Amino acid sequence: MPELPILYIKPGCPWCEDVVTFLKKKKVAVKTMVVSGNPDAMREMVALSNQTKAPTMDWHGEVLADFGVEELVPFLEEKGAI
Repeated sequence: MPELPILYIKPGCPWCEDVVTFLKKKKVAVKTMVVSGNPDAMREMVALSNQTKAPTMDWHGEVLADFGVEELVPFLEEKGAI
């Protein structure tokens, strides 16, 4: 079974909360990584996206950074996830 896509989030981030709620509603499985207080996860996210803003998603090598649900929908549709 392939690894799950990774969603990098920060607690208290309204865009992160909206994205997590949307993914649960659509039953899209992801591995969630909290970057606040986790220097390794933050470095990983920055290395992937060249920025520090969340949410950021790594979908098997394709990165969507600093997005909201509006940007996530076409990204997931392109992947056939929704």
